[in-house]
Amino acid sequence: MMKYTQLTKEQFEELHEEFAVFLAAQSIDVKEWDTIKKDKPELADKELNIFSDFVWEKVLDKANYLEHFSKDTLNLFKCNENDMQRIVVKVKKEGINLLDEKDFNWFIDHSKDASIEYLKGKKTYSKERNSDVFELIQQGAVVSKGELFEGILKIIG
Repeated sequence: MMKYTQLTKEQFEELHEEFAVFLAAQSIDVKEWDTIKKDKPELADKELNIFSDFVWEKVLDKANYLEHFSKDTLNLFKCNENDMQRIVVKVKKEGINLLDEKDFNWFIDHSKDASIEYLKGKKTYSKERNSDVFELIQQGAVVSKGELFEGILKIIG
């Protein structure tokens, strides 16, 4: 059973060299892989799933910060080993759309404006760390370097 989701065709193409190494580690060469795909599609799918989970696990292990933007809200996450910190930024100023670069820059320049509300929290993981991080990615969060999280944390203390 898969832990995450199977990589897309484009992602597999991007990782074709890593997938070849993965198959070689199981003593499966190109010719044998082509035969498996043709004659045993269920086994091929199982191998693709195992590789997908392996790749996701490596990506999620390195995902220390996540960001999710909407028109008037930023959800920023710091993914620690045992818990996740979250900062929610709500902009209640008419006409501001955080998805627009100009409006986002307004927010950066006016971070102490009275129309901006900050909430901070922390929670332990409901499942395991990587599963919770994956769930947030599935909901639209993207991995980041954490500059925005750390910068806002300095502002709100």
